[in-house]
Parts: sequence; C-alpha cells; structure tokens
Amino acid sequence: MKTDSLFYSIFQEFPFVFFALLGIPAEATNQYQFTSQEVKQLAFRLDGLFLPIIEDSQLPFYIVEVQFQPDPNLYYRLFAELFIYLRQYQPQHPWQLVVIYPNRQTERENNIHFQSMLALPNITRIYIDELSTPETASLPIKLLRLIVEPENTAPDLARELARQVETEIPNIAVRESFIDLLETIVFYKLPQKSREEIAAMFNLSDLKKTRVYQEIQAEVQAEAQAEIAKIQAQIAKAQEARQREKTAIILRLVNLGLSTEQIATAVDLSVAEVEATIEEAEQN
Repeated sequence: MKTDSLFYSIFQEFPFVFFALLGIPAEATNQYQFTSQEVKQLAFRLDGLFLPIIEDSQLPFYIVEVQFQPDPNLYYRLFAELFIYLRQYQPQHPWQLVVIYPNRQTERENNIHFQSMLALPNITRIYIDELSTPETASLPIKLLRLIVEPENTAPDLARELARQVETEIPNIAVRESFIDLLETIVFYKLPQKSREEIAAMFNLSDLKKTRVYQEIQAEVQAEAQAEIAKIQAQIAKAQEARQREKTAIILRLVNLGLSTEQIATAVDLSVAEVEATIEEAEQN
C-alpha cells in the first residue's frame, strides 16, 4: 500500500486523526465529510478533501495532500488544483490547504514562486517526525508517528498503541477497526514479518476478532482444505492405477480361458464385478 493511500484510508475511517493533527477537537468530525473530487478542466483529482456538511460559511474546507517523496513540482500542481477548484465549484467556505510530509528534507519549497503563498495562514505544513514524542503524544498522533517510526522500534510502539486503544476506545467496533488499522500499518512497515508474527505482536484479549487473526485462520483453513484435496487426488489416482492393473490382469486371465468364477477367486472380486470389468473393457 502506498503511503498516501494509507493516510487517506486513515482519514476516511478515522477523520478525527486529521483534526488532531491541526489541534482541532474531535467533535469537528461531525461537521465534515472526507471525500475526493475531480477538477475537470485539467483532469486533476483532489484525493483528500474535507467538506463541511453543515450550513456554516465560517467553516473552512480542507484540501489534504500527503507527500512522502521529494517532488519539485508539487506546489505548482497543488496551487493549480486549488484555484481551478475554486473557480469550478465556487464553494461557500474559506479554503485551507494541509500538506503532510514525513520530514522537512522531503519538501521542495521553490521559494522563487511560492514563498509568500506558503506563509499564508490558509496553508499548514505538517512534518510527522516533528510531532509530539510518543511519550506525550495523543493516540491519533502516535498512530501517524508509527508510519515513520524506525523498523527496530516500530513493534514496541505498535504494541503500546494496541494497549492504549483497548483502554481509551470504549466502542468495540471502533476499537477493532483501529486494531485492524494498526496491523495494516505494521504490515506496511515490516513486510518481512509473517502474519503469525504480526498477530503475536498484538497480545490482546480480543485478538480472535482482529483482521490479521481472521486472515491467518482463513489461510490455515484454506491450506488444510488444499492439502485434503491433494491427498484425495492422490488416493483417486492410486485407485485408478489399481483398477487399471486389475483390469489388465482380468483380461489376461480371460485370454487364458479361465471362467469368470475362477477369475473372481484369483483377483478377490465378485463374479458380478469381474463381468462388469470385462464388459467395460470390451466397450472401450
């Protein structure tokens, strides 16, 4: 999963995480809908867009951009999208542009053209590595820090977050979704770890309800069914081979002039089975 898609998934399912980045109370999420919208003139698409869902012209709408790779053309594109969007939709709300970077080194400012624009209060640039330290950060901030956390410390932070989720999120459905999201981030961070190792990382009382556990169980069942099918195919193949061998023996005995009764005794079959085998061989 690409990093920007991961962020947009987080904002889609847990919009309070975005507002926590801006220091806005979680209650603001009830006033917004997270979506994407096309700017038709140049086939641009605003992938992250928080639009107010209540009639309040003082509420801003937020354009969100996640940028984890250096891009000297980013601000050219962003400001073009912004002003074409304003012209096309003419929203009845002030605009805010939020750009999220992993660190300052990733940003390419291009001060010649955008220095004054970037100084506007409408623009917020967030650097994940400069957010509050894990010891003092809120749950949403810790979640986003996990994305840029070094691999050697990411498991510890993930376990800490899982424990915090269990104590701070009373809603069971939301808690399970949050744990699923944690697992997704850890998969993204530590692709070399197996699903079993990821599941073991989250030593939770409701582990059996998590997506990773369920996926592991589904994989185990699928592997077991595949193994059973393989064994059944081998048994069927062996039975077919034995049947062909028995048929060959029966036909040789027929050619030697033995009666069906004598052949049945020799191959340990009933007379009816011997007769059926001979009849089938003659038809083929």
